Amino acid sequence: MNILTLNSNMVGLIWIPDTIFRNSKTAEAHWITTPNQLLRIWNDGRILYTLRLTINAECQLQLHNFPMDEHSCPLIFSSYGYPRDEIVYKWRKNSVEASDQKSWRLYQFDFMGLRNTTDVVTTTAGEYVIMSVYFELSRRMGYFTIQTYIPCILTVVLSWVSFWIKKDATPARTALGITTVLTMTTLSTVARNSLPRVSYVTAMDLFVTVCFLFVFAALIEYAALNYYSSVGKPRGTKKKKQNYSVLDLGPPPTVITLNNSMYWQELEESCMYECLDGKDCQSFFCCYEECKSGGWRKGRIHIDILELDSYSRVFFPTSFLLFNIVYWVGYLYL
Repeated sequence: MNILTLNSNMVGLIWIPDTIFRNSKTAEAHWITTPNQLLRIWNDGRILYTLRLTINAECQLQLHNFPMDEHSCPLIFSSYGYPRDEIVYKWRKNSVEASDQKSWRLYQFDFMGLRNTTDVVTTTAGEYVIMSVYFELSRRMGYFTIQTYIPCILTVVLSWVSFWIKKDATPARTALGITTVLTMTTLSTVARNSLPRVSYVTAMDLFVTVCFLFVFAALIEYAALNYYSSVGKPRGTKKKKQNYSVLDLGPPPTVITLNNSMYWQELEESCMYECLDGKDCQSFFCCYEECKSGGWRKGRIHIDILELDSYSRVFFPTSFLLFNIVYWVGYLYL
């Protein structure tokens, strides 16, 4: 006989290696309907022994790039009691194979392939041969794109609607701002629940946080606009008698400090005075064309607070678009 095939009852009568899986959390051998073991002996002394196992192994994941992360999960095994001078493990050619992916599927990962390595570990009990099989995995983004990324982007875009609403519509703009902030808070909580409780910032955490800041900034923008608009309006209180010069035909304007410079804020219709070259105007933008080319404008930044909505319509979409370009290019291609 060239080959002698034996059943599982004969396994206990021969010596077999004491192989262990070093990173296994749970393992189970299959015994239905009989022990799933195979034993063959050749006439030249070679022995083939196989055993069917289901192993739940540990894989240390680095989630800094979640959900655009890739992982290499190992399955590590070696002898438990026999060092290298007594047992040597060797890989045979094409000894590690995966079944056809048509018969199995990972719903959250794409299976990229296998690779195997051999190492020697030195311990107090001696040197042991360590065999490792690495499963290369790449996470699929479809679920997280639908559940987190698209809702966050739409919420940020929705917060920009307030820039096209009149600044006098306080209830509408306040309700829209608070609603978008609460929506982003809910989305960030849901996104965090799908992650292990890690202490570092992941790619999804960064995106959700920046979206939250954009929504919060849109609410703060209206608060600032509403405040400075109310400051420029005349109050219905008693006016004290003051002495005005010939050039000042209206009430004294409001002074605003911006970048260590003094600026005058007043309604457009109150600019009824002679505008002289070299003199500062009482409003952020001059009332007369002659002032716009004056020497006083050199090296000074003039921003009209009352036109803050117009600036926001350009600044918010542009900055959010630039952030998305840097974010997706950085995490997907760099």
